[in-house]
Amino acid sequence: MFENLVATLKANRRKIVFTEGSDARILEAATRLKKDDILDSILVGNVDEVKAAASEGGFDIEGLEIIDPANFDKFDEMVSKMVELRKGKMTEEQCRAALSKGNYFGTMLVKMGYADALLGGATYSTADTVRPALQIIKTKPGNKIVSSCFILSRTGKDGNEEKYAMGDCAININPNEDDLVEIAIETARTAKAFGIEPKVAMLSYSTMGSGKGETVDMMRNATAKAKEAAPELAIDGELQFDAAFSPVVAKTKCKGSPVAGQANTFIFPDINAGNIGYKIAQRLGGFEAYGPILQGLNAPINDLSRGCNADEVYQMAIITAGLK
Repeated sequence: MFENLVATLKANRRKIVFTEGSDARILEAATRLKKDDILDSILVGNVDEVKAAASEGGFDIEGLEIIDPANFDKFDEMVSKMVELRKGKMTEEQCRAALSKGNYFGTMLVKMGYADALLGGATYSTADTVRPALQIIKTKPGNKIVSSCFILSRTGKDGNEEKYAMGDCAININPNEDDLVEIAIETARTAKAFGIEPKVAMLSYSTMGSGKGETVDMMRNATAKAKEAAPELAIDGELQFDAAFSPVVAKTKCKGSPVAGQANTFIFPDINAGNIGYKIAQRLGGFEAYGPILQGLNAPINDLSRGCNADEVYQMAIITAGLK
């Protein structure tokens, strides 16, 4: 699952910033990353508090960089940069207050080139991780939204690894047609980074007009737009999940489709379907779910679940920096 990403990181040394440097899960993951010689880490937080937490947990953080916003020698320069980026939307005083917090401070470290990637959310909410990224890092040229996907992985009956990509399961509540086009294209790109040659199914409760409704029309129209925007992609829809996944069903419902019956990248019509869908696969299908992986930003920034463990932090750090 991680071989390609780890190889990339060992060949191209990168630095990741953790916004919650005194959290025991972060410290354990950062220690492992150092021991495995995969990534350089920056821990954001009060130096004494971070060292005390590391000592209490028995984590060897010798050599890891700790940066306290309150004592950062380029803090004034950082404030000026953020004022410029916010262009009248935040005063100098507001920027200074925001940058005293790990989520904004860490994001500006990435913006100013001190780090290549950021991972947060062990204690911050998703909104508190994504908001600074939108305000400071912003979306890539040509992208209007930030989206997310999950990579699902398990060992199949034949002993080989099964991998699928699913989006958007965490960020966009009710995406419109154009949002779905971006989600499909970005999720396909993420899939490729994990060794999945994307075959993208735009999911619905209808297969090629078998059902009627606004969301059916939306998925059908989004499919047409995505094909136009990314003609190199294998993409089809609208498809029910069984038609997208099962070759037997595909022969009955949509024979001749380049995707039906062999899809590995699934795009849901809204966050309800996406969040429920990936969790069903995870819990009933025995898949490991990696994510949410944020897509569409100018720099790799990702959000952790507040219920995460150190293993998940370690894995998401590799994913985040490896996708740069």
